[in-house]
Amino acid sequence: MSSLTYDLTLAGLSVGAAAALTGVGLIVTYRATGVLNFAHGAIAMVCAYVLRQCVAGWGWPLWPAAVLTLMVVAPGIGVVLERFVFRPLSVLGGDPAQTLVASIGVFVLLVGGAALVWGQGARDDAPDLVPVEPWGQLAVALVLAAAVGAVTRWTRFGRELRAVVDDRGLAVLGGVDADRVAAAGWAFGSFTAGLTGVLLAPYVRLDPYGLPLLVMEVVAVAVAARMRSLPVAVGVALAVGVAQSQLTRLHPQGWAAPLVQAVGANLFVVALLVAALVLPGVGARDALPRAVTARVPEPPGAWLVAVVLFLLPLGLAGSDLHTAVQVPALGVVLLSLVVVTGRGGQISLGQAAYAGLGALFTALLAAGRFPGLPQVPELPALALSVLLVAPLGLLTGRPAIHRHGLALALATFAVGVGVSRFVFAQPYVTAGLSLGRPAGFEGDRAYYVLELALLCAALLAARLLRRGRTGRALAALRDDEAGASAAGVRVPSLKLLAFVAGAALAALGGGLLGMGLRAFDPGAYDPVRGLLWFAAVVVLGADSTLGALAAAALLVGLDAGTRGGVAAATLGVLTVLVGRLPEGPYEALRDAANRLRPRQPARLTPLGTATRARVARARGGGVGGIGGVAGGAGARPRRAAAADGEEPRQGPPAPDNESCTGGAGGNPDAAEGRVPTHAPARDTAPARPTAPAPAGTPILTAHHLHARYADFTALADVTLTLHPGQVTAVVGPNGAGKTTLFHCLAGTLRPTHGRILYRGRDITHTPPHTRTRLGIARTFQQLAVFPTLTVNDNVRVGAEQTATPDPTAAVDRTLHLLHLDDLRTQPAAALPTGTLRRVELARALAGTPRVLLLDEPAAGLDGAEVAALARLLRALAADGTALLVVEHDLDLVAGLADVVHVMAAGRVVASGPPARVLTGSTP
Repeated sequence: MSSLTYDLTLAGLSVGAAAALTGVGLIVTYRATGVLNFAHGAIAMVCAYVLRQCVAGWGWPLWPAAVLTLMVVAPGIGVVLERFVFRPLSVLGGDPAQTLVASIGVFVLLVGGAALVWGQGARDDAPDLVPVEPWGQLAVALVLAAAVGAVTRWTRFGRELRAVVDDRGLAVLGGVDADRVAAAGWAFGSFTAGLTGVLLAPYVRLDPYGLPLLVMEVVAVAVAARMRSLPVAVGVALAVGVAQSQLTRLHPQGWAAPLVQAVGANLFVVALLVAALVLPGVGARDALPRAVTARVPEPPGAWLVAVVLFLLPLGLAGSDLHTAVQVPALGVVLLSLVVVTGRGGQISLGQAAYAGLGALFTALLAAGRFPGLPQVPELPALALSVLLVAPLGLLTGRPAIHRHGLALALATFAVGVGVSRFVFAQPYVTAGLSLGRPAGFEGDRAYYVLELALLCAALLAARLLRRGRTGRALAALRDDEAGASAAGVRVPSLKLLAFVAGAALAALGGGLLGMGLRAFDPGAYDPVRGLLWFAAVVVLGADSTLGALAAAALLVGLDAGTRGGVAAATLGVLTVLVGRLPEGPYEALRDAANRLRPRQPARLTPLGTATRARVARARGGGVGGIGGVAGGAGARPRRAAAADGEEPRQGPPAPDNESCTGGAGGNPDAAEGRVPTHAPARDTAPARPTAPAPAGTPILTAHHLHARYADFTALADVTLTLHPGQVTAVVGPNGAGKTTLFHCLAGTLRPTHGRILYRGRDITHTPPHTRTRLGIARTFQQLAVFPTLTVNDNVRVGAEQTATPDPTAAVDRTLHLLHLDDLRTQPAAALPTGTLRRVELARALAGTPRVLLLDEPAAGLDGAEVAALARLLRALAADGTALLVVEHDLDLVAGLADVVHVMAAGRVVASGPPARVLTGSTP
């Protein structure tokens, strides 16, 4: 081996060893807590600063300072984070999206705190903890990985760790102290972060922004190891480190030289892009938590106050106005996050990249340096840059189609880092580049007026994407992606629309920001800025355009007249609170204000007064008195039945007079959320007709379906036929394959073999939203309603996304049929389970489906509601709809179904009329 190759290999091993430490720490934290710690790099930076402060600032000896930093400070940070930030989240259910928001908040808090304490300037006097040779770092990485592997495999703590990872609740029931395991995982993860920071600090310029980003770039090694395998993480880290070092030997000529050199210097970024965009996603469940995406009610007059505040800078001059011109531009950038994150529910940590591209393209076009295009004046250059950047939103939009939660966060973060490293940081792109202002708007006051005009245009665009059919579809996508797809929403196209629109708005804001500063500054569009902007929007209302403007003013205002880092530290604290408080900080403040208000004494209504008197008599009169209470409270007239005379296929059919009155067997008290006083028993479901169901041509047929999950066979040669006007039921024990069969028919799961035909058309590979538009509607076992929408809008989504000729009339008919007229303006989040079942069914019926797939529709319903549901389903079948019901309630199946299929071990083991198949199971 030549001397140069040997030296480069040693250098690569040094870098790879530090990356391996990061991978080990991330994996241990993830396996112990389920959290992909975005704050890992920030912890590394803080520990590096602490060691430097002890040695260079206070004159301590190196090793005592290192012991304090690595054995006390670093683990202490992890324990504090686990106890006060992430343990409350685990108690609330451990939603990975909430932990993601919290970890980003911790990142922003630590970065802002470091900037406040140590300043934003770079330091190059960090002490060397180990010799320059890589063997010490490599030995540390290998020893730590081996020790962690031995502990997790052969010790009691390792067994407890694996138990907590598999099922935290079950582990707690088995006597495992899950909090102790999580605290140990956080302490060790923070220790490795601190060790990484003190090892890397001597080789890079230590600053609050650069080192955290450098550490987060090597998260690729943990993702490549699927957040589980320590040997894979160490191997990938060492291999990438050595390869990156060896690539520095290449000195190509020609146009490709800068690109090759950029790849050689940023191979870990390439690995991050591959791991985030190509490899299967990690932690890919759930969207943003409700507290993040909820639209904050705007106080009366808030917009008037905002208009006045935004007009005030027109009376300023000098440096004050020069600072104020940044606010509208940044407001436009943050509006892009309102569209993508607040309305579309998609995590986007790479908006800084699109803002930077908008500024860069504007500068290149204005300077005549954009390839293939002539020199363009500044204002047309800004418009053209928006058109050029908008399609680049597909860089994050395409991965977003199949990724959620942590996987989507990694993908968008990787895009932001890639653009920063391969575009903004390359001298051949940005060298000698300046950016002026449009002709006629050179002065700060004139330019501010231009910004206000473009901000109003951006607000209008964001408002258009939040209202009407597209706005309802985006809200449905945000609230429940599976439910939106089942309602007919084109989920992939809508996600792409959100990211493209977000990229366009970010480019517009970035261009304005660059022209306001009169220069293209790559540091203004650093990926860390993207995290800070995301945190700001999350804190002040992700679905609030007014919140975006307030966030822009807060970011610029806090750092304008104070020491840098105040805005980041403040937003970090608030973001951590968003992750901790179940309903968000706004709800907590409102609850606190309500508790401080003087309370008025409660007064009973006349009905309450009469009821209290009856209860008092019942206490003295025995059981008969209580019966009198029930009779008195329940003595209310029944609501009139639905009017007849509607055309049968223009909307859902009207059942008989008692089918769904009040939603609970004709009891209006049940419809209003009160306990029914005369609920019928389960055996009151209408008897199945003795006449056989109509045969005719089948409308939906599944032929020889097979489905597998890894090595487990869920379906084995299942054939099923649905006929118009017929109710088909599928029953069987848990694990029999019922849900898998249902998902195959609904389109959410693709079978490995077999075909599914709808009216003779092969729909085996047709996505769920297309099946809904064809006429196949479904409901879910776990309610799939859109809590931020009203009842009317929930149902309207189902009508608008299908081929219904008149959505308004279809919504009105369906709401009337299911007796939801009085609740049409109520938010779905405030309704009880039985009412939400009706809302979900109404959404499915609003599209006038020919096939209705019902997954355990009686789950969570009382006896009266089950009886009403059975009558409604019978009426739908009589109108010609084909129904498939997957249900555990055999009484309901016996009284409802025409044909019953019994499944076991992925096969249909019996089929026929319920009287024969369910013999012995029904009265």
